[in-house]
Amino acid sequence: MTIQQYIKDFIALFFPQTCAGCDAPLVHSEYLICTDCWYHMPYTQGHKDAQNVSARQLWGRVQLEAVASYVYFVDSSRVKQLLHQLKYRNRPEIGELIGTRYGLALKTSSPFDKADIIVPVPLHPVKLRKRGYNQSAFFAKGLSSSMCRPIVEHCLVRRHATKSQTQKNRYERYENMRETFAVGDPDAVAGKHVLLVDDVLTTGATMEACAGVLLKAGAAKVSAVTIAKAL
Repeated sequence: MTIQQYIKDFIALFFPQTCAGCDAPLVHSEYLICTDCWYHMPYTQGHKDAQNVSARQLWGRVQLEAVASYVYFVDSSRVKQLLHQLKYRNRPEIGELIGTRYGLALKTSSPFDKADIIVPVPLHPVKLRKRGYNQSAFFAKGLSSSMCRPIVEHCLVRRHATKSQTQKNRYERYENMRETFAVGDPDAVAGKHVLLVDDVLTTGATMEACAGVLLKAGAAKVSAVTIAKAL
């Protein structure tokens, strides 16, 4: 063991790093999320099933090559805690770690492995300045590292801020998203299979709106993945 590791372990006695999902102390080989949380995560395995619940939710609404979510979002769960840490507690590295893990599965799963570029759903500039980062962009960064696909972060833009989606039903969310997104650089997506990524799939209004403008701008295909699927 190196001197640096001795120092790190000594500091950990007084200031232990804890799991972002369950707050349990992390052991030496763990990073951000403990082994128990990884093991008990409610995985969807949607990338193995073209008719998974996330894909079915968007059928008939927009032409998507494939849709999948990594885990299910359940209230009072470790997934809810992780996403809360990611979005509201200045922990963007959680999104990158989850993206890296999910990318290992997606890079051997068709048609996700055929994607040319990765495009994260953007935040409005006002919200981006307030939060300091786009959590979906960090998820995309992790996917990119595992899938060896480039991120094209700024071709998709949010033209105006939308009101919170939390208390809205499906129709209200769709109306809230209308004309919200645009493609600022059509050449970046023209003729390409775009992997569109976001943090949570709820009613699908955001994915529907984003995929629609990407296809209209000339994208050959759009697939979509999210960290979580709300139940």
